[in-house]
Amino acid sequence: MKIIILAGGSGTRLWPLSRERYPKQFIKLQEGKLSLFQETFNRSLLLSILDDIYVVTNEKYKFLVMGAIEELGYEYNESNIIIEPESKNTLPAIYAGVHEITKRGNVNVVVFPSDHLIQKEKEFVEIIKHSKELTKESIITFGIKPDGPNTGYGYIAPGIEKLNGYQVKEFKEKPNYEIANSYVAKGYFWNAGIFMFNTELFLSEVKTYSPEIHNAFMNSKNIKESFSRIKKNISIDYGIMEKSNKIVVVPVDIGWNDLGSFDAIFDAFSKDEDYNIVTSDNIVIDSKNNYIYSEKGKLVSMVGVSDLIIVDNRDALLVCKKDQSQKVKEVVNKLKLRNDNRIEYHVQDYRPWGNYKILEEEKNSFKIKRIKVNQGKKLSYQMHNHRSEHWIVVNGMAKITIEDVVKLLSPGESVFIKPGQKHRLENPGRLTLEIIEVQMGDYLEEDDIIRISDDYGRK
Repeated sequence: MKIIILAGGSGTRLWPLSRERYPKQFIKLQEGKLSLFQETFNRSLLLSILDDIYVVTNEKYKFLVMGAIEELGYEYNESNIIIEPESKNTLPAIYAGVHEITKRGNVNVVVFPSDHLIQKEKEFVEIIKHSKELTKESIITFGIKPDGPNTGYGYIAPGIEKLNGYQVKEFKEKPNYEIANSYVAKGYFWNAGIFMFNTELFLSEVKTYSPEIHNAFMNSKNIKESFSRIKKNISIDYGIMEKSNKIVVVPVDIGWNDLGSFDAIFDAFSKDEDYNIVTSDNIVIDSKNNYIYSEKGKLVSMVGVSDLIIVDNRDALLVCKKDQSQKVKEVVNKLKLRNDNRIEYHVQDYRPWGNYKILEEEKNSFKIKRIKVNQGKKLSYQMHNHRSEHWIVVNGMAKITIEDVVKLLSPGESVFIKPGQKHRLENPGRLTLEIIEVQMGDYLEEDDIIRISDDYGRK
């Protein structure tokens, strides 16, 4: 059995915690826990060996995928990461994974979103194994047994019983509360977006109901060319599931939650005696039914308040009533209209070599960063036209190349790089390299970087 993990979503419904450059599937939403992507990867290993797991994502998340897997302790084949040249929704993403898998023959495939919570993983794995017989004639979608009406999910109407599932009678769009209540009463299931199928049947159904997708991959030189032929975004639900007569829903009760809002996170995670979810060293006095998330080292205090969601980053603060968190997307839309890059970037950004955090800045004057470079990694060989950089090593050993001169610097030592000088920062040691970078100049944006080489190095 092969696994396809979809890891390309941007997760802006959880802004400002989740940003386009660092979405919810890679965030550790609970202290001391794994990210949702890491949990999905571990779940996949209960069904398949490491080499049979494929991840479909985009270029800017590739290093996040590799870093998350490395943190789990696995040496993962980088060629199993399939890069979408552009986002075209779920059907092209899944087809790209299947197209790669079928180069080795037809097999059964399970498709997992990377940003869903499943609390009963072992039970779910057993259900998947027991559903293999259905893949001979059907594409399986796993339907969640509702615990009540919910307007945030699509619904699946079951028909004739087939082994441990039901022929799908109809898919329903997200309803209002009254209709959702009637769906639950009729025994409908939530549509979780988790699928299982045989690749031969899947390809046949795509060819029949979404020939544009099928034709896009035929005789193309690479995935970039394939995606360029796809003229519109199309979901697997719209492209196949709602049209095919070979769809079966297998009901599951697995502690599933798509964590699509802060209210959903609040419902899913454990709380203290006052029904609060509090991270880090935050202080709560005479307050109940609240969710607080703040950066490490940032203290949030609550006194005499209830039913609030507070997410405090250094560059953005969200405060909203608990039952209003679906409206966060309206905040994101307003930021997009303003071309505000805070929907895309945190003050801490993650790169193939490590990460950096902006400590202080003044536009067109200076910017101070804390840069961490992982063991064996290096930044691109680059230069800047509009700024100088002063690097001070605070931890680890730094190998610094400036033009043709190579230096090794220890903690407390520093170097100055003039505008126009080609340079590179590397970590040759066994410890994480940490430096403080002070940029000075009249233009300090990322597009001032002229990359001469993007060889970031590998562990």
